Amino acid sequence: MKDEYIVRIVAGIMVLIGISLAYFMSVGWLLLPAFVGVNLIQSSFTKFCPLEILLDKLKVKR
Repeated sequence: MKDEYIVRIVAGIMVLIGISLAYFMSVGWLLLPAFVGVNLIQSSFTKFCPLEILLDKLKVKR
């Protein structure tokens, strides 16, 4: 699986987890999906994604 798809899957999971935690626990958990969204936007402009660096270190093939 390409790392581009892995980044999208992880981002989607993190957004769903953040929304679920905000619903069941505290509204403060909405910062998690906000952080994920901001990171996706900045990575589209700068081509810098921390998860891609982590996947490279874990030797996930492109």
